[in-house]
Amino acid sequence: MNSEFKVPIEIELYERKIYDLKQLIEISKGLNSTLEYNVLIDSILLTCMGQMQLIKAGIFLKKGIDHEIYSLHRNYKGFELDHQREYEISPDSALIKLLEKNNRCYTLEELNAILDEDPSLETINKMAPMLVVPLKGKGKINGIIVLGERINGEDFREDEKEYLLNIASLAGIAIQNAYLYEMATTDMMTRLKIHHFFQTSLVELRERAIHYNVPLSIIMIDIDHFKNFNDTYGHTCGDLVLIRVARIVMQNIRPTDVAARYGGEEFSVILYNTGIMEAELVAERIRKQVEKTAIDSDNGPLSVTISLGVTEFRPGIDIDNKSIIERADKALYMSKHAGRNRVTVIK
Repeated sequence: MNSEFKVPIEIELYERKIYDLKQLIEISKGLNSTLEYNVLIDSILLTCMGQMQLIKAGIFLKKGIDHEIYSLHRNYKGFELDHQREYEISPDSALIKLLEKNNRCYTLEELNAILDEDPSLETINKMAPMLVVPLKGKGKINGIIVLGERINGEDFREDEKEYLLNIASLAGIAIQNAYLYEMATTDMMTRLKIHHFFQTSLVELRERAIHYNVPLSIIMIDIDHFKNFNDTYGHTCGDLVLIRVARIVMQNIRPTDVAARYGGEEFSVILYNTGIMEAELVAERIRKQVEKTAIDSDNGPLSVTISLGVTEFRPGIDIDNKSIIERADKALYMSKHAGRNRVTVIK
């Protein structure tokens, strides 16, 4: 009589496994469909929330290719946080070492029992998640997923934890690919995008601007008298100037904007869904910030200024990158010929 009930149960289990595998294949397709970092993070979190019916989800990742500390990514969902504190985890912490050694999910209670109130748990305890899931790639921790309460209020079953590990494994590979792409498209000195990435992005964003009927503007930036820095103080000092100006540019634009090292001491910025008046304000903000920032060097604080040119994409007229870039370049050189340290706009 037991055997009569055993077959249907086994069939149900197999059907469940087949369904889960199909879901994982679709998840894998989704995660590997983009190399855009913020889109990928959102996709990972929303996948976890949708599959497990969660109220809260967050992810700790390294901020960039030159960072070691794991920081809570700004795309977290649902957690109420203290915005006066940093949510960071050291790569040398006992928590990271535990997750590297054991590829499994942990409840907060399990972590506190194993690590015995280790200081590395302070950040996790502040968030009070129900489950902590390691993100691994090539045997190393790429990040940590923290999951909050479920809509149904239930705990995670063992098979659900295993399923989340599979999702995390796919996410870890996707993040590893995103890191490699980031390295291949980033100027390692300034941490801005390379010239080729700028050109490719401008093609894509022009097409998107036409499709959605939204404005697009670009800014061209040149460091004034840059050759003098190299000739007077040496190339090391010149590099410091490039790095500092690039950082100011990044601090004054949105994460969705594209900032690139166009060549030498010249930078470029693409502002999607941004009209020329707003783009001029962004350019002026960058100019003022550079002007008032003293750059520390072995030769003492250095004053730097920049010249900027701004223009807006004109559908039907700008049929390729060349025309819009030439117009922005013309605006830039008008700034330089008018005395430098200024913004010029050509509509």
